[in-house]
Amino acid sequence: METKACYALGLDIGGSSIKWALVSHSARDKPRVIETGIRPIKESRMPEDVITELADITRTTRHAHGVLTSIGVGIPGMFEAATGIPTLLPNFPSAWIGYHFRSAVTRRLEQPIVLVNDAKAFSIAESVVGAAVDQSLVVCVVLGTGVGGGVVQNGALVTGKGSAGELGHLTVEMDGPPCGCGNNGCVESFAGAAAISSFAGQPSAHDAFQAAQRGDSQAQAAIDRAIRAIGAGLANVFVTLAPNAFVIGGGLAGAGSQLIEPLTAEIRRRVKVAPESHITVLAATLGRQAGAIGAALMSIEASAHRTGRD
Repeated sequence: METKACYALGLDIGGSSIKWALVSHSARDKPRVIETGIRPIKESRMPEDVITELADITRTTRHAHGVLTSIGVGIPGMFEAATGIPTLLPNFPSAWIGYHFRSAVTRRLEQPIVLVNDAKAFSIAESVVGAAVDQSLVVCVVLGTGVGGGVVQNGALVTGKGSAGELGHLTVEMDGPPCGCGNNGCVESFAGAAAISSFAGQPSAHDAFQAAQRGDSQAQAAIDRAIRAIGAGLANVFVTLAPNAFVIGGGLAGAGSQLIEPLTAEIRRRVKVAPESHITVLAATLGRQAGAIGAALMSIEASAHRTGRD
């Protein structure tokens, strides 16, 4: 009798679209990405409208490649682990806060889901099937509107009491600029998109990078300031954990060598307790589908844990 293939669906909710990925898995083989896609969402971004799109993607992919064993959904913010209720979702309508999102999606999809943070999903994807595959200890950083990330050891997130890996909130200047988290001098207060664009005098961080390439000294100063902050934070991480690699992704990582090379140099300049060759900084390789792929991988892991307990 032929055994049907098993696969997981990952859904990554962004500001203007939902990215999705199908990942095959079995006890014998490593996970493999078999299909990806993107679906625009309504400009209102109300939870009910987003759930309708999630349900439609799930319906059209459910029987595409075999048995759908698990579903992971990534959101760009924080939520209560026990309830799946969002508590912080920047740039989304206030209707999301306090909304019973996980249970609403579960009812609509008629299947349990695993709710994950998008930066954590990115970290798992790049560590398991992306830039840092087969590395035992990886620290991933997502540079975008904010600065997020995650620590992955042997393919699993290091979570501590739940908030491990919030790299954007490492303090790099004791009396530095105020951060949205309530602290002062966080990496994000220097290297988040808003901080870069404001200091550069440009409409966006993307514009700041372009202006710097044209020789704009103020824009270049903003980027240098951001790189110093990220470098200081990651140097502290290195002397604490000594990871095999750092992986840098997110919208701002698209600047490529304009970011990766000076960031590597900054970390190496600050770390005096290890040879420079021990410090490896990699550009993410999975692009904008990383969050969806990671959500699928995290749902596979969660499903395996549930099965093991049953």
